[in-house]
Amino acid sequence: MLESLITSKTRLRILIKFFINVTNNGHLRGLADEMHESTNAIRKELNNLTEAGYLEKETIQNRVNYKANTKHPLFNTLQKIIHQHIGLDSIVTTILTRMGSIKKIVVIGDYANGNDTGEIEVVLVGDNINTEYIKNITLKIENKIKRKVIFIVLSSFDGAGLIIFE
Repeated sequence: MLESLITSKTRLRILIKFFINVTNNGHLRGLADEMHESTNAIRKELNNLTEAGYLEKETIQNRVNYKANTKHPLFNTLQKIIHQHIGLDSIVTTILTRMGSIKKIVVIGDYANGNDTGEIEVVLVGDNINTEYIKNITLKIENKIKRKVIFIVLSSFDGAGLIIFE
């Protein structure tokens, strides 16, 4: 869906990196290595997104770091679009309807770090979670969002990740 609107794959990957989780940041070489792209392609997109005001840049010890501009008027809208593109909204809606007593839903791994690898790891925290239902709907969710989803069911979780429901 979003690929038809944003035709540059590099730009889309950068937007996912910074807007899926507001704490994500990066620098030119690190992003180029992470995304297996040339530094010129990354530089071009970082410059365009910074000029448009979507990204902020900050120089720290001779390295320019980039992060999402949370003060941009379209920040919340763009973050929602990215979450919908990844399929996080579908996961949350499906989980909350029939899964039991959910206290928290946390995305960990690559997607929490803003890497669109195609495999989303989701920690479900709660009591009496219906694991049989999770097994039944996993394939349906994967088909809907076109990504592999791995659910991890725990009674408590204090680790790092992107909290999408609490």
